[in-house]
Amino acid sequence: MKLNLMASLTLAFMATASLSQAQRPQLPGPDPNAPASNYNYHETFGPLFYTKNGNEFRAASGEPGPHYWQNRADYQLNAHLNDQTNEITGSEVLTYTNNSPQKLGFLWMSLEQNLFKQESRGTAIVPPTGSRNGGGGQVFDAGFKIKSVKAQLGAKGTFVPVKFLINDTRMQVFLPSSLAAGGAQLKLQVEYSFTPPNYGSDRTGVLSTKNGKIFTIAQWYPRMCVYDDITGWNVVPYTGPGEFYLEYGDFDYTITAPANHIVFGSGELLNPQEVYTSEQQKRWAKAAQSEQTVMIRSANEVIDAASRPAGKKELTWHFRVKNSRDASWASSAAFIVDAAKMDLPSGRKSMSISAYPVESDGVNAWGRSTEYTKKSIEYNSKKWFEFPYPNATTVAGIVGGMEYPGIVFCGYRSRGASLYSVNDHEFGHNWFPMVVGSNERLYGWMDEGFNTFINTLSTENFNNGEYKPNRPVDMHRTGAFFTRPDMESIMNAAAGIKERNNGTLLYSKPSAGLVMLREQILGPERFDFAFRTYIERWAYKHPTPDDFFRTMENAGGESLQWFWRGWFMNNWRLDVGVRDVKYVDNDPSKGALITLDNLEKMAMPVILEIKTKDGKTDRINLPVEIWERNAYWTFKYPSTSEIQSVTYDPDKVLPDYNPDNNVWTSK
Repeated sequence: MKLNLMASLTLAFMATASLSQAQRPQLPGPDPNAPASNYNYHETFGPLFYTKNGNEFRAASGEPGPHYWQNRADYQLNAHLNDQTNEITGSEVLTYTNNSPQKLGFLWMSLEQNLFKQESRGTAIVPPTGSRNGGGGQVFDAGFKIKSVKAQLGAKGTFVPVKFLINDTRMQVFLPSSLAAGGAQLKLQVEYSFTPPNYGSDRTGVLSTKNGKIFTIAQWYPRMCVYDDITGWNVVPYTGPGEFYLEYGDFDYTITAPANHIVFGSGELLNPQEVYTSEQQKRWAKAAQSEQTVMIRSANEVIDAASRPAGKKELTWHFRVKNSRDASWASSAAFIVDAAKMDLPSGRKSMSISAYPVESDGVNAWGRSTEYTKKSIEYNSKKWFEFPYPNATTVAGIVGGMEYPGIVFCGYRSRGASLYSVNDHEFGHNWFPMVVGSNERLYGWMDEGFNTFINTLSTENFNNGEYKPNRPVDMHRTGAFFTRPDMESIMNAAAGIKERNNGTLLYSKPSAGLVMLREQILGPERFDFAFRTYIERWAYKHPTPDDFFRTMENAGGESLQWFWRGWFMNNWRLDVGVRDVKYVDNDPSKGALITLDNLEKMAMPVILEIKTKDGKTDRINLPVEIWERNAYWTFKYPSTSEIQSVTYDPDKVLPDYNPDNNVWTSK
């Protein structure tokens, strides 16, 4: 006989209701012995972590959608350096491609040198006690002097002056007619000049040395703001703490400097025969084939006029870098130069280069810089994604550590472990954000934190751990520091973090989160595959935090929303205590019932070390799902004798901030 749906449901309810109390499964009620807890599993494991569904631009799997787009900015740049006045005069032809589905009636450009003006927003927020941001207190005629802005619409049109409006570190350019959607192009021509600060937010500057000034020059041309599918125009002002968000394109640029200078820049030098002596060109050829560091210009040669081409007051250096988000350069008469080849997985040629003054030379100092960079890049190229540039140049200067495509600036006083660390870190940035172009202005942790994480692995690998930390990280102590009450969350915008918390929230806490995710949650194999997948998916594109979170879940095969919510979105703490041990029928040989309490808002998998009085030591791992609908958890351990102690997280790899309740011992 066929019953309709309503009749079936009614019979099922009546059958269930007719069961005796003894026949029904008994569900545990509240534990009257449980201590007070801040844990709320509905909040930690809530299902509504992602506020947006996938769409045609960004898929729910975390990969670019079928209609993902981004605009493009190609640059032709020419700059002239006056090393007496420090002034840089420049011209720029920008080719901008609008791949968006919207027409654009105006454009926005970044003028980061305007940060160093006395009236800038960034200067206004530097406290009286000082800051690494801003111009280091230097008062000078700072900022871009924009001499003209002209636009060319169409491939053969003439350049015509256009209206522009400068507000702090941004310039709005009003177009004579809208730039059409779907691939239309225009050219902008900008004439400008500026004087860099001696110390500019630890990202650019001028250092005086015994044999001349070292110019480490960045943010040196008006740059296109990003127009994307997330917020449209990204016009957050540059105030110093937040870094950069840039479009990709090709750069063809020249730097004209005094003839006694040597210039290094992002990308490939196209005219070495014009700017190096014949002997130096031979040394470069040798270095390109050498695993060991080759001296291109020695300390003795720095003061030898014969180490530079004769007959001209100035030389023009011509560089090109393709599919890049930026280009930077350095120039000095004081450079010692050495180099070696790098071994990349594909066999493509690339070189590690170091440029530094005599003040940086010495035992275990900058003479090892090329070695440090070479081995760091070789490791990361094999582990994650191949280094894409023809050169990796490390320049010693006033900047403590700053990254640009294929070139980094590092403190000239660094040596030994600190020099290895800064080289490894700044060149790690060539993966984040040079290849994976996240929005540093808003989410600095997506480049600083990810890079700090890969540094943990490259450091362990370097020379069999030459600079590896002497002891493992104590995550109990570190976790307490990371989650102290005055700490913001990782997801705060970079400019919205107290400066004293910057290092924690952009660098070390996200890195520690990825270490835990790799070692304690996913395991190295699953994590590494998912992390490589994220890099490959978003190489030369613009991922958001959701794109990273979704990729790690989809490629790693794990729902991790509880983890993102606790460690990244909120400043939650972890506190798990071992409450009690009882025995089945009071007989240890029948098994032990061990009870754990989750007392704070965060959840993590459980690691226990159990020691019994007969000398046995055992490790037990419990999944995070024990906390999915419980604030306390009792499980049966197959003991054969009385338990001596139960220790939660004995290796201190989880961020439990309160170790006082981590150990239960037999009375």
